[in-house]
Amino acid sequence: MYWTLELASKIEDAPWPATKDELIDYAIRSGAPLEVVENLQEIEDEGEIYESIEDIWLDYPNKEDFFFNEEEY
Repeated sequence: MYWTLELASKIEDAPWPATKDELIDYAIRSGAPLEVVENLQEIEDEGEIYESIEDIWLDYPNKEDFFFNEEEY
């Protein structure tokens, strides 16, 4: 399983919180690339409910990861 920013962005707007099956269904209905569906299928599912993309991809970059000083603009 591998994630990229492009792949993760395809499920960023999913209806969170969601189960693995709901995320797979969303990815298919929204026309996400096959790699997204395959990545979701590879998740070891124990009936968990995922609150956000960070629960699936722990290293998903957030706003704090980028060096951008909003106060300058």
